[in-house]
Amino acid sequence: MSTQITYHAKGGALTETEAEKVREFLSSQGLNETAGLRVGVRGGGCSGFQYQLAFDEQRDGDAIFEHSGLRLLVDNQSLPYVDGSTIDYVDSLQGAGFQVNNPNVVAACGCGSSFRVAEDEEVSAV
Repeated sequence: MSTQITYHAKGGALTETEAEKVREFLSSQGLNETAGLRVGVRGGGCSGFQYQLAFDEQRDGDAIFEHSGLRLLVDNQSLPYVDGSTIDYVDSLQGAGFQVNNPNVVAACGCGSSFRVAEDEEVSAV
């Protein structure tokens, strides 16, 4: 017996700064129109989960969110962990890179590389 679960996603968003950085990279790499920024979550780090961000082609089973003319690609296992997040590109004294502002996070490590979600919503991450 199997159970089907329907998940109604809130989606994700890119800031205009981040959208411009993604456009620049996709253009320079010659990736096709199904490419986008893949946002994923994997188990690890001192708080339990870590983000994985990469430029990638769309895959079967991806949740796809379009924002500012760009695509956010999220695998189904990562979706509950990053749903509703905003992704920004930050250039500061500590360095430049993508920053995920995630409303699902209840705690993060001191170095900012891993996070934890509410235990009642945890599911197995790859």
